[in-house]
Amino acid sequence: KRYPGTVANNKVSLNVEKGEIHALLGENGAGKSTLMKIIYGVVKPDEGEMLWEGKPVSVKGASHARELGIGMVFQHFSLFETLTVAENIALSIPKDQVGSMDGLKQRISEVSERYGMKLDPDRYVHTLSIGEQQRVEIVRCLLQDVKLLILDEPTSVLTPQEVETLFKTLQTLSAEGCSILFISHKLDEVRAICTGATILRGGVVTGDCNPQETTTDEIARLMVGDDTPLNQDYQKAVGGDVFLQVTNLSHQSDDPFSTSLKNITMDVRKGEILGIAGVAGNGQEELLDMIGGEELGEASVIKFEDLTVGKLGPAERRALGLGFVPEERLGRGAVPDMSLEDNGLLTAYQTGDLVNKGWINRSKVKEFANTIISNFKVKTPDAQAQAKSLSGGNLQKYIIGREILQNPKLLVCSHPTWGVDIGAAI
Repeated sequence: KRYPGTVANNKVSLNVEKGEIHALLGENGAGKSTLMKIIYGVVKPDEGEMLWEGKPVSVKGASHARELGIGMVFQHFSLFETLTVAENIALSIPKDQVGSMDGLKQRISEVSERYGMKLDPDRYVHTLSIGEQQRVEIVRCLLQDVKLLILDEPTSVLTPQEVETLFKTLQTLSAEGCSILFISHKLDEVRAICTGATILRGGVVTGDCNPQETTTDEIARLMVGDDTPLNQDYQKAVGGDVFLQVTNLSHQSDDPFSTSLKNITMDVRKGEILGIAGVAGNGQEELLDMIGGEELGEASVIKFEDLTVGKLGPAERRALGLGFVPEERLGRGAVPDMSLEDNGLLTAYQTGDLVNKGWINRSKVKEFANTIISNFKVKTPDAQAQAKSLSGGNLQKYIIGREILQNPKLLVCSHPTWGVDIGAAI
């Protein structure tokens, strides 16, 4: 498959056997997403053929793929938060398969129970954890007699307990003859669950292996092409004076789908790396919105050094040294239809001489974007490429690079390694 300035897939061959859990591995921009979209019918290949159950097939679209028995759970779920589990599933399957709503609810309960993914059909999606929302997506595929289930980064935001439940489900499906294509950057998980793997680098297959018989280092070498060490010891900074001070922060959200914050107190020192842990959906996003200035509270509850900033907006806090990497890359981190150059300018316009008295210095903006691309090894044809044309991991590298090159005093990152390959994460 060719795109302007790049060959996303170059003579790629992939074989998945019946009942096999097969991993598709590769760095960001290796061509995994393109290959998945071709199999699922979203993208048309320029050359080559696809055999399904031994017969040539041209998948005309996602609905055709589902008719064939190919299901896919994307990294970002496609669910309506204000609808119930049953209503979401009813919207996504053919009308003749829905039947009565009571009958559909019974089928959802039976299938979810059978595969160890218990779901209440009447629960609203906004009340579900991330792991439970993923179950809705998987059950939606299973109700359509799936023969090949494609999972894109399925464990990225799951708790260890949810990962264990997911793996039990996948092993049950595999034993019943359902093939699974498992896309992940977590090599330990791949070695634990997969019996076959295809590795892509630069759109080319660099090897096939059985992950359970191949070391993690060997797999990583096929992915990144060098001896990138998988484990590095980083010097732990003790930290100096306190920069960020949060004191008795409480916030009652107006959003019925958000989590209210209660009496949160914490300090972040200069040079310190502070981690915020917890099951997704328990206030992490709301806390970061308060620190970033997207939600405002009492002035004194948040301080940058000795300055109260609780009532200052994002631009004012950025001027004081804040850098911010949101969880949602497209839409919040970058504007999909804008070039990398312009996306670089969005948060860095106060930096250096990119803008002078309201006039944009285009040569400086281009230089800034190219510096990000070079320093952070972003795979893209050039700085004029649209943000949406990059793989998720490469866009993440660009966004993080944009923030770091502004020399922030406080860098806030939400899930910074979500979907980022092993080399980039290190």
